Amino acid sequence: MLPQDPVILLSFLNMKLRDRYASLMDLCDDLDEDEASLLKTMDHAGYVYDREANQFIGKEASKG
Repeated sequence: MLPQDPVILLSFLNMKLRDRYASLMDLCDDLDEDEASLLKTMDHAGYVYDREANQFIGKEASKG
């Protein structure tokens, strides 16, 4: 089960992406999570997934 608090979820996801998974798809497959739902949750919290960096970043940082 993933953390419900958006800040803790952000930290959890980025740690897992950095240390264990090559992509968000790999993480979602392994944890049996819906990728679209996770992306939507993080979008509402102000974060987007950056495939190149393999991490979630703030929406403002993604524009630059």
